[in-house]
Amino acid sequence: MTPEVVVLDYGSGNVRSVVRAVERAGATVTLTGDFDTALAADGLVVPGVGAYAACMQGLRAIKGERIVGRRLAGGRPVLGICVGMQVLFAGGVEHGVETDGCDEWPGLVTRLQADVVPHMGWNTVEVPSDSRLFAGVAGERFYFVHSYAARTWDLATNDRTAAPLVTWSEHGGDRFVAAVENGPLTATQFHPEKSGDAGAELLRNWVASLPR
Repeated sequence: MTPEVVVLDYGSGNVRSVVRAVERAGATVTLTGDFDTALAADGLVVPGVGAYAACMQGLRAIKGERIVGRRLAGGRPVLGICVGMQVLFAGGVEHGVETDGCDEWPGLVTRLQADVVPHMGWNTVEVPSDSRLFAGVAGERFYFVHSYAARTWDLATNDRTAAPLVTWSEHGGDRFVAAVENGPLTATQFHPEKSGDAGAELLRNWVASLPR
């Protein structure tokens, strides 16, 4: 059966390219901010462009943080993209102002410490050897557009649960989290929908992992 995926519509920019990319990856896609529809889908994609605070405001307007939390509590897959990944952390700091995030992971999203910001264009990533998300594309480049990122990884599992798989990248000598695979919660700082064949394969990997 074809998995049903919701791309969460909360006013975050043009998400049609995300919808089309996930459809091409093999899913039936609905673009909606409806609470019950997003909760019931086989997979949920949380896109995001622009400012952290604005994205969180939009998410809260449709109870998006509750949708994400309830899905994860039930082991139901969520994929965050770009700022949709950043808001999964405890908070973000922009222009000296800290905004609370969804707090699925500890740590703050902060401005990249590089001579040239934003980080815009194609870049390689450092992928853990047992990644399923990057199967077949671990050596490829992906498309980034961002000025902020999670520059540390602060989640400690103390061997009680499986440690998340964290993929890293670097821009201007500053290392940052490029992707995370954490049980049902997956996220990428780059845009797979803008990353050509490599991004398409990564989305196919995610869609293939969804429960039917």
